[in-house]
Amino acid sequence: MNKEHYDASDIQVLEGLEAVRKRPGMYIGTTDVKGLHHLVWEIVDNAIDESLAGYCNNIEVIINKDNSITVKDDGRGIPVDIHPKTKKSTVETVYTVLHAGGKFGGGGYKVSGGLHGVGASVVNALSSWVEVTVYKNGKVNFIRFENGGKTTEPLKVIGDCDENRTGTSVTFKPDSEIFDTDIYDYNTLKVRIRELAFLNKGLRITLRDDRDEEDTTGEIFMYEGGISEYVKFINQEKTPIHENIIHLEGEEDGVMFEVALQYTNGYNDNIYSFVNNINTHDGGTHEDGVKRALTRVINSYGKKSGIIKEKDESLTGDDVKEGLTMIVSCKHPNPQFEGQTKGRLGNSEVRKLADSVFSEGFEKFLLENPDEAKIIVEKAQLACRARNAAKKAREITRKNDLATTNFFGKLSDCKSKDPKVSEIFIVEGDSAGGSAKKGRDAMTQAILPLRGKILNVEKARLDKALGNEEIRTIITAFGTGIGNEFNLEKLRYHKIIIMTDADVDGSHIRVLLLTLFYRFFRPIVEAGHVYAAQPPLFRIMHGKTRKYVLDEKEKEDYLASLSETIRNRAEIARMKGLGEMDADELNETTMDIEKRVLRKITVEDCVQADTMFSKLMGEEVEPRRNFIEENARYVKNLDI
Repeated sequence: MNKEHYDASDIQVLEGLEAVRKRPGMYIGTTDVKGLHHLVWEIVDNAIDESLAGYCNNIEVIINKDNSITVKDDGRGIPVDIHPKTKKSTVETVYTVLHAGGKFGGGGYKVSGGLHGVGASVVNALSSWVEVTVYKNGKVNFIRFENGGKTTEPLKVIGDCDENRTGTSVTFKPDSEIFDTDIYDYNTLKVRIRELAFLNKGLRITLRDDRDEEDTTGEIFMYEGGISEYVKFINQEKTPIHENIIHLEGEEDGVMFEVALQYTNGYNDNIYSFVNNINTHDGGTHEDGVKRALTRVINSYGKKSGIIKEKDESLTGDDVKEGLTMIVSCKHPNPQFEGQTKGRLGNSEVRKLADSVFSEGFEKFLLENPDEAKIIVEKAQLACRARNAAKKAREITRKNDLATTNFFGKLSDCKSKDPKVSEIFIVEGDSAGGSAKKGRDAMTQAILPLRGKILNVEKARLDKALGNEEIRTIITAFGTGIGNEFNLEKLRYHKIIIMTDADVDGSHIRVLLLTLFYRFFRPIVEAGHVYAAQPPLFRIMHGKTRKYVLDEKEKEDYLASLSETIRNRAEIARMKGLGEMDADELNETTMDIEKRVLRKITVEDCVQADTMFSKLMGEEVEPRRNFIEENARYVKNLDI
């Protein structure tokens, strides 16, 4: 090929939806299981937009037997008349033309979650087939697309319906050639649907799984209390320090704003913010305005009421957030998002609106509820004292000297100083730690044995956590610092591997570590640096072959692959704990880069661990009793 030849024929023009199929990641982020579920949200968002506009009260999401998805709504129904520009029906236009939708001119939707008008057409492009049924003007209209969005025939009327019936039903089957998997996860859909129902009070969303023959009705999510019920849901395993959930709202220049909050006796905050139902993970002006007002109003009230004395220092933002659960929701006609992940709201005018609405309503609440106000201010004062104590305790970890007397002998560091190739195994117990030290690759693998269960940070402030020797050791080993001084770039190992036994104690330690990481090292988890080692549960030997398998299912599958003669001779042994393995066995099964199995830990894993810990280790007895009663029948291997 002549490399110097470069003219118009070398420039590829992708027509219509070809561009989406060529580069799906540009439109849905990824083609793994997350991208698969993203398709559902694109269609659900269109139905939610009808609800935000005041025309839709019911949405139904169905996982069909063949793993296709149906989304029904009782909105106005997509327009069925001929579009003046494309000369095709508006339904066909919406599903085949990128950036075609009611989100741009201002006439279709004032507020929209789907901002770019690409949702329906992207789903069509990435599906094997799509069927759209529109109920409108007493007629049932139908169109089908196949093979990545190709229209089989124009929109047609296939029947009559009640004059008052309106709405849209969309069924799509994701293209298995595009996605890594085409199996939908019910719980993933459930979590987001429940969240959408909280954020849109009065909207009824039903989720049904037709793959489950016993689930004929599905689950209904509808919350008249909106985000107040969201706060109640988050706090169900916690102990609130005041009964009332504070709910404030306001509107200005077409921007709707609301916030709900309640304090608990915990030490960590749970603040979630949304714009047009989109989770703004990195906050933004709506969240900044509320936080600024929260700090100012509590300080002002505390001083005026005499709870904060003249000699006391002013409370900081961190002080007033301790134990706070808060949802901030903003509905904006023209949101401007910032950051690589578009997870931060940038509209400057929202900061003033959020501050104004929140400070006026929160100040009124404090004045009208002096007993609850006193509890809130005094909690923040305790947090202030603990912060000062933590500042002193932090000095111990700041030195980051791996050879200090307190640290020496615990960490067996690796020789490499390159974080990209360095990994640290956090190992349960000295016994397993000894085997791991002998079985490791000393160039790239560091070993940190834990000599006991680490502190439950769910029940401890930062100052107490920093007084715990095991936690100080972890902080020093990581090198990132903690709290306000945290710096991800200083992380000394790009793989942090939790290595515990597959028993009750091992699970307990793993959950404690995940809770610690979630609370104090969340950026490390978000960056994908935390893993769980997967030690095998069984060893199968036949002849000179030695095979390790992770679980019961893998054992059965492997045995089924053997001939009957070999299967009958095979020796099956349940693996010992990590501490009982010798160095070679531990290396071969769990540490060797070429043979081991690691599971990457996500923030969702940490959130589940955190929730479970609140349930099982919190002060509320009722959730713990309910959990034990519901799950006792599933216990098989009781470790007593």
